[in-house]
Amino acid sequence: MIEKTEKIWINGKLVPWDEAKVHVLTHTLHYGLGVFEGIRCYNTDKGPAVFRLSEHVKRLFDSAKIFLMEIPFSQEEIQNAILETIKVNNVKECYIRPLVFIGEGAMGLYPEGNPINVAIAVWPWGAYLGDDGLKNGIRVKTSSFIRNHVNSNMSRGKVCGYYVTSQLAKKEAIACGYNEALLLDTEGYVSEGSGENIFIVRGRTLKTTPLTSILEGITRESIITIARDEGIDIIFERFTRDEVYIADEAFFTGTAAEITPIRELDGRSIGSGKPGPVTRLLQEKFFSIVKGKEEKYLHWLTLVK
Repeated sequence: MIEKTEKIWINGKLVPWDEAKVHVLTHTLHYGLGVFEGIRCYNTDKGPAVFRLSEHVKRLFDSAKIFLMEIPFSQEEIQNAILETIKVNNVKECYIRPLVFIGEGAMGLYPEGNPINVAIAVWPWGAYLGDDGLKNGIRVKTSSFIRNHVNSNMSRGKVCGYYVTSQLAKKEAIACGYNEALLLDTEGYVSEGSGENIFIVRGRTLKTTPLTSILEGITRESIITIARDEGIDIIFERFTRDEVYIADEAFFTGTAAEITPIRELDGRSIGSGKPGPVTRLLQEKFFSIVKGKEEKYLHWLTLVK
């Protein structure tokens, strides 16, 4: 369950959590066209700091642009609103959810004249796939559901309605006794998790899916940068599920999942069945960075003042 905080920012105003409501005929509620972000704030020695705030807000605006939604605020205003919402709720660490949605007005598939609304909520949220998952890895199932074709759902947008498939995949995996799902693309190659990007490791080489049919993850891009700085080679190419089976290591990345090792896929242990040295190195480096302990990466953090 979400741990309630005190205020939610809606269209420029901070309102009490329980009063942050919308009309039942809100267009996005019926048709799924809304865009959102998932962002994290971490506690550092200098106080709470948001990880890669500007990159997340830019992606929010990019998603809106793709789907012809004009956000009635500037990127700077949204960044400031996020910081204000964290500050007023007095949280040291939290998950941040900006949501852009089409309000009530015209119904039908073309919402002519309907307002574009923006909401920002923050709440404490620990490890998305569990503390044990972060430490020991998770069990994953290849889903019977696939990622939609790129000309069906444009993959650069983080869109509310796209996550219906993700929910189906996640529910299927949980029902089968797994922690998470792995989705393939329309040609049978590995795409991503229900809400995460995927990396595999063979030797000291990382491999990840190219930006063809996946969301351009900000944590994914961060891990790519960190890996290069650590002298780890990276390959961007499509791969099949059986290549995951025989990988030395595998892990998911995402704002919610952070860096979560995969210890098993479809009943096959990945490597030794435990998080491997490359995964551990990248995971430790990532958490050191978000806690503000790495001078080189401090520009990725925006302090909440």
